[in-house]
Amino acid sequence: MSAPDHDKDGNPLIQRYTANDRSNHWITAICFILLAVSGLAMFHPAMSWMAVFLGGGQWTRILHPFIGLVMFASFAGLVFRFWHHNHIDTSDKQWLKQMDDVLNNREEKLPKIGMYNAGQKILFFVLVASMLGLLLSGIVIWRAYFAFYFPIEIVRLGALLHAFCATVLIMSIIVHIYAAFWVKGSIGAMVRGTVTYGWARKHHPRWFEEVIRKGRTKLD
Repeated sequence: MSAPDHDKDGNPLIQRYTANDRSNHWITAICFILLAVSGLAMFHPAMSWMAVFLGGGQWTRILHPFIGLVMFASFAGLVFRFWHHNHIDTSDKQWLKQMDDVLNNREEKLPKIGMYNAGQKILFFVLVASMLGLLLSGIVIWRAYFAFYFPIEIVRLGALLHAFCATVLIMSIIVHIYAAFWVKGSIGAMVRGTVTYGWARKHHPRWFEEVIRKGRTKLD
């Protein structure tokens, strides 16, 4: 039987995410869920029942922007931590050209992937853009503190931009969740923080080689 810190073949598990990384991720995820349901509750009367998750309509209007600030701050921590892993390189461009191989799980034909593949990197930058758009537009339409500083036309444009960025963010997170289930072991990596040798070698071979070359199971 393998030890808790080793895989079934006796290899030590590779640390993919630290405790701080995982905490940041789950704080962001919880805030996103609360913001999605409260935002939809305020967006259309047919979804107003979702306000119950934050204690009703009045509390939803009060808490929504503050939770948004918490989510942005938590997400900013993730951006700072993983920015250098998300630079687009030549391997990523080739990965995108071989989308047919990606969709058919022919990973042996793909270029060696680092800590993240091109799809994950693109999603990263979409999330960054969406979060920035939500923050800036959210400040403009935050009636209790800032909206009265702006002309009504700007507030209306801010509301439109906020709805657009929220839609993009929700769709992006759905893709993110689907991909996490599609690649078995991804969710476990964000829960436990570790992956097996086999998982790393199969899905992120260049990252795996960097870990092994440095002679440790942790990569900064």
